Amino acid sequence: MDDAAAKAVLLRYLTTARDALLWKLEGLSEYDVRRPLTPTGTNLLGLVKHLACVEAGYLGAVLGRPFPEPMVWDDPDAGDDDDLWVRADEPRADVLRRYERVVAHVEATVAALPLDATGEVPWWPEERRHPTLHTLLVHLLAELARHAGHADVLREELDGVAGLRRDNDNLTRDGEDGRAAYRAVVEAAAAPFR
Repeated sequence: MDDAAAKAVLLRYLTTARDALLWKLEGLSEYDVRRPLTPTGTNLLGLVKHLACVEAGYLGAVLGRPFPEPMVWDDPDAGDDDDLWVRADEPRADVLRRYERVVAHVEATVAALPLDATGEVPWWPEERRHPTLHTLLVHLLAELARHAGHADVLREELDGVAGLRRDNDNLTRDGEDGRAAYRAVVEAAAAPFR
């Protein structure tokens, strides 16, 4: 497989994961996209903000192509987890538009560089500190898929919306009754181990 074909596959999977994540915010109130939904504070809009920072970093400065806008990590007064939540004065639309600009920057970086181009990740151990673009894309795909999965579970807990995409949820059971019956089978199999 040549570089162009490999890049197309990686970008397709990145796009699918991004779309799944962003779909999980659709139709929710400002409160529901911002509020902590786990004991560790995980929230839907914060996941988008975090991924914007991660993608801008790994496919920006790491490869000598810094994202042109300041990110929360650039603020010396920012807290360690300030990329994982959204301040009240940060409009949702601004967070989403910034992520769109980051994605465009990422795609331009991928178009401009060969897969064997190397970067420097100063916070990685020395033996892995100079990854290729290919390695960074795989790293981002894993990060994005992980957080899209978080968003899927969080949204399902909020209002029952589940699945991969709006037009194809990729679930094998349709409707509340089918899902409830399936859940009952799973619960029955687990119950003897209480």
